[in-house]
Amino acid sequence: MVESRFAQTRPPAVAGMFYPDDPRELKEQIDFFLNNLEDHPIVGEIHGLICPHAGYPFSGQVAASAYKHLLSRDYENVAVISPSHREYFEGASVLPVEAYETPLGPVPVNIDLCERLAEQADFINASWSGHREEHALEVQLPFLQRVLGEFKLIPVVMGDQNYDHAVDLGEALAKVLRHQNALVVASSDLSHYYPASEAERMDRRVADRINNYDYEGFWDDIETHRSEACGAGPIVAAMVAARKLGANKAEVLMYRHSGDVTGDRSGVVGYLAAALYHV
Repeated sequence: MVESRFAQTRPPAVAGMFYPDDPRELKEQIDFFLNNLEDHPIVGEIHGLICPHAGYPFSGQVAASAYKHLLSRDYENVAVISPSHREYFEGASVLPVEAYETPLGPVPVNIDLCERLAEQADFINASWSGHREEHALEVQLPFLQRVLGEFKLIPVVMGDQNYDHAVDLGEALAKVLRHQNALVVASSDLSHYYPASEAERMDRRVADRINNYDYEGFWDDIETHRSEACGAGPIVAAMVAARKLGANKAEVLMYRHSGDVTGDRSGVVGYLAAALYHV
């Protein structure tokens, strides 16, 4: 549902907390992550990514393992789908403002595609709901700015996550992006605060489902608490959208958890990156 065009820009909410607020330091940190990876080329057209959204010291290296594959590619539009951590609302919100700002500069929003997306279903609203302070969407943008340069954003936040809405959102995104040069990014972390051995077991199940492009099985695992993902809805939506845009393969690129950084394995958070592409 479209309310109206919004003339404002969305300022950074977590710069200086989740990632550096100094542009030079931010560029250097992202470049370090990107350069700290072995070449692992994906042959084929990438339609979607799944990336974590913790503070860069914790999950930045994992996110970089996905974003590095965009360095030699070009996308005019990028839809980023995130969960809402700080605000509950029904459905999903897309924000047709002029730009999302980061320390690296403004990311222009494709207002027309945002409004077209909001017209696809009653549960998709043009709204600020979930966008004001949400980190999960924002932290993806500096990586995208660094690897792609110029692109237009379709910022989407899911409030209440349920399977039907996730599938319908994915189908709606595919419909509005079908004739665009576009990428879909799902923002999600995995299990939260389990001992490392248990977290690894739970997160391995997520990785297996993604590698098999089995978003139905993934959702069943979430529903039955065999796995966890705070962005389960965005993951399903991105997998549905990417498949309809042509992806026929999913590949997990890296998995780590917070214990790998802190050394504390008593209660960790899991991070995974994956690509959805056509071979």
